[in-house]
Amino acid sequence: MLDTSLSFNQTVKGITEFIEVAIHAILYSRHPALNEYISGATQAIADELVLGNIQKVVVVIKDKDQVPLERFIFSVQNMIEVETHNMDVSVQEAMSSATLCRYFRAFLVKLNMIESQLVPLEPQDESTFAILLELRDDREVPTGLQDEMNQDPPPWVPADKQYTTAGTPDNTQLHLLRTVETGIVNVALAVQESEEKLRRIKELRKDNNSGQNGEANDKPA
Repeated sequence: MLDTSLSFNQTVKGITEFIEVAIHAILYSRHPALNEYISGATQAIADELVLGNIQKVVVVIKDKDQVPLERFIFSVQNMIEVETHNMDVSVQEAMSSATLCRYFRAFLVKLNMIESQLVPLEPQDESTFAILLELRDDREVPTGLQDEMNQDPPPWVPADKQYTTAGTPDNTQLHLLRTVETGIVNVALAVQESEEKLRRIKELRKDNNSGQNGEANDKPA
């Protein structure tokens, strides 16, 4: 059976599902309320993807003082413009659904591998997170309506610049994971360790080395 090319809506649905699964993997989320929040947030992301508004989706990991330590950056690029009435029509020469699934499975394997290579956050960091949208330059900030009975997800509000990729200092470490070119909407994933996290790692290693040297010096000759 021939596997047909993706439509615009199928591509958006696949990317949204991938982002949702990836966020769960990043946060090791198990709590029902958190899972519901992530589900609501990714649905709001899907709404903006359909409109072609998004340039990046960023998951920021912060410490108890709201200092960013890590950023998981999903970069999005719309390759074609599709009229509303054609969004369910297969796009010629686009990737197939089966191929997209294989790419995203490889993405998640790569994400798990890079997470094992990152220096883990210290327990005293008491980390929290935020999900940000960085929009194309010609788009306005979305202000999703909030149901009075259900507070998840909250409406989108302008983000503090320090959490965005534009507000990132130069002295960071960026790990590029993978890019998927669907022919409709392309997506890439990168992980960034912040300048503050790298500074803390350096200080921790320095303290550990000093302690080891002190122990060695205390031993009798």
